Amino acid sequence: MKAEDKHLKGEGQLFIVATPIGNLGDMTHRAVETLQSVDLIAAEDTRVSSKLLAHYAITTPMVVCHEHNEAAAAKKIIEHLQAGRSVALISDAGTPLINDPGYRLVTEVRKAGFIVTPIPGVSSPIAALSASGLPTDQFSYVGFLPRSGRARSELISRLEVAAHTHVLLESPRRLVKTLEDLCSSNMSDREACVARELTKLHETFICGTLAEVALHFQEHAPRGEIVLLIGPALEREATDDDLIKALSASGMVSLPPSKRAGSVAKQFGVPKSRVYSLLLEMDAG
Repeated sequence: MKAEDKHLKGEGQLFIVATPIGNLGDMTHRAVETLQSVDLIAAEDTRVSSKLLAHYAITTPMVVCHEHNEAAAAKKIIEHLQAGRSVALISDAGTPLINDPGYRLVTEVRKAGFIVTPIPGVSSPIAALSASGLPTDQFSYVGFLPRSGRARSELISRLEVAAHTHVLLESPRRLVKTLEDLCSSNMSDREACVARELTKLHETFICGTLAEVALHFQEHAPRGEIVLLIGPALEREATDDDLIKALSASGMVSLPPSKRAGSVAKQFGVPKSRVYSLLLEMDAG
């Protein structure tokens, strides 16, 4: 029996349903069928989702599940599952949980012993990455950069030495400042791409070095939904300063010395013994 058919047998389950990020034609047949067949849809904003449901003649009742009520919503949804009802989770656009609410809900539903089934579809970070021209064999999804303070500076420091592509989200109001901060952190010659308004009428990809992309948006005010992609650091021999900076990062200092050295050695592609020697010197100093 297929997982998506279990709710027909009285076994409640939760479906995680991806929805379009702009073009309604990106809704999959399976997503439409799922939303039509479940007993309840948990939506991030019912006012936004009602337009999508109306377009596909989906009349399934909705409840709200967003970051401010997720704990209470999870409890109610589990009660529905326990009664044998099926529930679908959707966000305003794209794949739920990817920079959207749902993590706590999925965790609690799994703890309660119910099946969680993904109904895959559009995700703006993946869509942007696929057409960016940047390396895709390894990448990290960062979401939004912290707006200020130590957390922002530490993340930018990690981006400086990253050996793979990073995918970020950014608001139009903050994009230019972010690009300028990245350029000021020895990354002006790094390959980058800004993808905006994906799947919509004014979909645009602006690619080049970070300096070139920054200049473009200094001259053309950014608008719409934005994904910022930063290519890997240019290959160069890692200096001791690079290694010490990585060893001193907040996420590293709490690790045991051997694991700390091994992680940094792998990040820079250098012998672990070299990093461990530097670590011993740091601790001795």
